[in-house]
Amino acid sequence: MSDPGTLYIVATPIGNLDDISKRAAEILNDVDLIAAEDTRHSQRLLQSIQVQTPVVSHHDFSADIAIQRILDKLEAGDSVALISDAGTPLISDPGYKLVRLARERNLSVIPIPGASALITALSVSGLATDRFTFEGFLPNKAQARQKKLSLLASEQRTMVFYESTHRIVDSVTDMSVVFGSERLIFIARELTKRFESHFLGAASACVEWLGADANQQKGEFVVIVSGSDAQLEEKRKHEQAMDIVRLLKQEVSMKKAVSLASQISGARKNLLYEAALKEFAGDER
Repeated sequence: MSDPGTLYIVATPIGNLDDISKRAAEILNDVDLIAAEDTRHSQRLLQSIQVQTPVVSHHDFSADIAIQRILDKLEAGDSVALISDAGTPLISDPGYKLVRLARERNLSVIPIPGASALITALSVSGLATDRFTFEGFLPNKAQARQKKLSLLASEQRTMVFYESTHRIVDSVTDMSVVFGSERLIFIARELTKRFESHFLGAASACVEWLGADANQQKGEFVVIVSGSDAQLEEKRKHEQAMDIVRLLKQEVSMKKAVSLASQISGARKNLLYEAALKEFAGDER
């Protein structure tokens, strides 16, 4: 009985085909089978490096039987390379089920490192990179997207998102509303491609930049958002809460208005009450 084969997780270029590594090209040429997210898309790369290895489709909707066929080939001694449409496989891409099952069977899984859009964008963003969180794609629906962003509003690490041409304006607009118009955002469009462009600025400025040129709304995007500043976040909550107090004060007592505003905004109740006392001094309501 032959020894089991190896499953290689091979990073491919995110745009510029010249970014393929020598080792990646050699692995793709030497393996018995390539499992690709989109076989037609991958053929352009494979033809450019003169790789004629057989290619099969492997994506999020691959049936269990298709995954089993790959596992069977590995156990029979064949080596398989897993690639995505662009970048490092399994980073917001399909494939983790195959890798997990391969490891459960004690099969060899070897990474062949290379390009990754999120790391590439982080390296040129000018934002803090010592601590960051990758959030992938935001929900399609506006309400779900805004809810997700609200949960991240106090996140102090740099946040990295992927976004598509169809939602980039809506997503960055929602970020400006939820995170605040002054929050720093870096937008990387079409990384390593001919019409690559970058923009770093306040959230409101990012919305304006996208709106000023329809061409800047086309392509694939990495959106990087600076983490929340604890003091600025507290100030934002306080200002939001005071706006609520001013509205509620017309209908209820100041004490009740402060209590409700604190619950709604998350602002500190004692500081809010002190500010309200100063603003409404002499007003019995």
